[in-house]
Amino acid sequence: MTSFYNNLSPEDVATLDQLARLLVELREGREALLARYGVNNENVLLEKINAGELAEHPTYEDYLGAKAIRSAGMAIRADLRDYMLGIK
Repeated sequence: MTSFYNNLSPEDVATLDQLARLLVELREGREALLARYGVNNENVLLEKINAGELAEHPTYEDYLGAKAIRSAGMAIRADLRDYMLGIK
């Protein structure tokens, strides 16, 4: 089996590795944040806040944090995709 990395420069491998690690860290951080409230996505967290099931503070701030983490992850995925398309 040929390694995907065989055709990449060491710099490209390092960049891809950094982006992949960052994505994992963001995903794990978001999951841990949401797990505090027993939910798996920020929309459910907001619903619970709006329904009065969870206190507004600091839960709403955590909701915003989860949204920001998700947005950052999406931006990094797009950067990763663009990077991969550029090195082919």
